[in-house]
Amino acid sequence: MAANSAVPILIPFEPEEFWSQIRLIIREEVERNKKAQPQEPGILETPGLNEKPLFKIEEVCSLFKVTKPTIYDWIKHGKLKRVKIRSRVYFLGSDIRQLMQA
Repeated sequence: MAANSAVPILIPFEPEEFWSQIRLIIREEVERNKKAQPQEPGILETPGLNEKPLFKIEEVCSLFKVTKPTIYDWIKHGKLKRVKIRSRVYFLGSDIRQLMQA
C-alpha cells in the first residue's frame, strides 16, 4: 500500500484508514452472510445419507494407496466392478467397503 500512497484518493480518509475500514466492512458482510445462510440441508445434501455412494478412481487409489494401473488390474480380474456414467467411471461405495473388509 505504501507504493500507492502517492496516488491521490478523493475521499476524506487517509489511505491506511480507508483500507482498514474496507476490510472491516468486508468482514462484517461475510459474517452476516454466514449467519443468513439457511440451516436446512442444501440441494446436494440428502438427509439420512451418511456414506458416499460413488467414488472416482483417484479416490479409490488414495483409499487403498495404490496406483491407477492396479485399479485397472483389479477390474480386469473381477476384484472390483466399475460403473460407467456417460464417459466417466465410478465405483460403488458398497463394493469399496466389501473390498476393504476382505
